[in-house]
Amino acid sequence: MNYCYKVRRQLTNLFSGFLFCVILMSASYGYSEPVILAFGDSLTAGFGVDPKDSYPARLQRLLDAKGYHYKVVNAGVSGDTTAGGASRINWVLQHDPEIVIVELGANDGLRGLPISEMRKNLGQIIEICQKKGAKVLLAGMEITPNLGVEYSREFRESFTLLAQQYQVPLIPFFLENVAARPELTQPDGVHPLGNGYATVTETVFQYLEPMLKKQ
Repeated sequence: MNYCYKVRRQLTNLFSGFLFCVILMSASYGYSEPVILAFGDSLTAGFGVDPKDSYPARLQRLLDAKGYHYKVVNAGVSGDTTAGGASRINWVLQHDPEIVIVELGANDGLRGLPISEMRKNLGQIIEICQKKGAKVLLAGMEITPNLGVEYSREFRESFTLLAQQYQVPLIPFFLENVAARPELTQPDGVHPLGNGYATVTETVFQYLEPMLKKQ
């Protein structure tokens, strides 16, 4: 009887510990402010710059300065494609965001991946966000005509078509006033410098602000 009692007690303790861990993990995303999820690739992650200079970090400071009480979560992954984004969107939605800024597609274009697949993946991401009750702000991208003028045109127009299809606001070009400006970009000619991300943040905020509410 004593042995059985000890075993039951140990199992009870193990279960209690497991349940506590589950509750703790669930509560770890319990932000006191509504969440804006910055979901994207290296342009969101802040590749090559100090974390405080990434656009999500700059956006947080801008929102604070303007009296908007939101928590900006950086969910950028360097090298991510739209397929990668579609595979992980459900996981990052555990943050329970009110708004998701979707910035993906640049790596699809750089790799010359099929535009039809990019559209399908982005559509899936938008649909999942909307089903979870999150509003989506879609960031448009452009690429150089290295893969042909037709590919570049279809690539650029894909974002407009998706915004119309899912009735979501669109940032026409995420890197507006930054792309092709050496003083604002890193030596790779793609990723912004810190001052470039300052411009990106202003661009994002221009289209994000109508979606915000002051608490």
